[in-house]
Amino acid sequence: MPIFEYSGRTASGQSVSGALEAKSKQELISLLRKQRVIVTKVKKKPKQMDIVIGSGVKSVEISRFTRQFAVMIEAGLPLVQCLDILATQTPNKIFGKKLADIRDSVSSGSTLANAMAKHKKIFDDLYVNMVEAGEVGGALETILKRLADYREKSDTIRRKVKGALTYPAIVSGMLVLIAWVMLTFIVPIFAGMFESLGAELPKPTQIVINISNWLKSNMILLIAIMISIFVAYKLLMKNQKTRFYLDLVKLRMPVFGPLVRKTAVARFSRTLSTLQQSGVNIIDALNITSKTAGNSVLEKAIKDAIISISQGETITAPLEESKVFPPMVIQMINVGEKTGNMDEMLARVADFYDEEVDAAVEALTSLIEPIMTVVMGIVVGGLLIAMYLPMFDIIGKIKG
Repeated sequence: MPIFEYSGRTASGQSVSGALEAKSKQELISLLRKQRVIVTKVKKKPKQMDIVIGSGVKSVEISRFTRQFAVMIEAGLPLVQCLDILATQTPNKIFGKKLADIRDSVSSGSTLANAMAKHKKIFDDLYVNMVEAGEVGGALETILKRLADYREKSDTIRRKVKGALTYPAIVSGMLVLIAWVMLTFIVPIFAGMFESLGAELPKPTQIVINISNWLKSNMILLIAIMISIFVAYKLLMKNQKTRFYLDLVKLRMPVFGPLVRKTAVARFSRTLSTLQQSGVNIIDALNITSKTAGNSVLEKAIKDAIISISQGETITAPLEESKVFPPMVIQMINVGEKTGNMDEMLARVADFYDEEVDAAVEALTSLIEPIMTVVMGIVVGGLLIAMYLPMFDIIGKIKG
């Protein structure tokens, strides 16, 4: 629907303005009259061409908004006023516009959950369902606090995992760049110099020169292959079957696999626990958790658990068959299911695996740093030695 900008005054004479979605100007005027607003000016808002990658809003910004929103509601501020203040204060203009749209929808009579559901790139199913549960139960500030806690813990884990992967990624990139510069620009200079001297090249030097010549001749082909691999990976990840097997490989990788597994278990436990504590029924909670699992193997296990519960069976059997969850987690979920304290058990599992992720990240970082240093030394040192070997031979012949 088009968006109309309006200005007018209330019955008490106070000036008001804003923007609302409506099918026509007449519908907007009729809607505002019901709110006792006398419209003086209405115009259709022009469409803007905004090129945005993803949602344009960082996860940490959503977490910060959730925490501030919860505090404001707890302080007794009206919902529309909270959204208005947060929309004005946020430094991210894209996020500010979305919050203003939500504010306008809520002021028009929409529920907060329905208003947020229109912006799925920012507020996912988990967020919307928890807000809906809070509105229905009359405990929106409590739900928002839990949601803020959940998002902040998730953001912390994400930052730690990214931090563990950033160092090897930067070092690997630098290594490739240094090797490429040396092989493409420096080695050919040495090769020309050796050729003019008529010196017989040692085998290591000849191998390096051959690699350099191959890179110069096949650079476009090499770039095309790398782009093709990237595009093929993206296409394979869109296919449900291939994504499942690729995610399975990630879980079974020798070094990164345990970290991926622990992160997935921590996210699953935290999400399901938060939803259960917020009063969302187990089927809906599992359905939302499957969408936010981040791994197809885990997603399939959760969907199998939904079928199992629907047939009157336990949740633990499908999760155990997936071989993603360690026996300790299965046992705790089983105990929680039997005693009716699954949310508490899952919260304990999430806390335990948060600590496990921290330990795994530290172990991975301490393992990768010396390996990357050694690899960089071998590659760069090997190239330099290969280039200097003929010079040692020439100097030896001159002295002899």
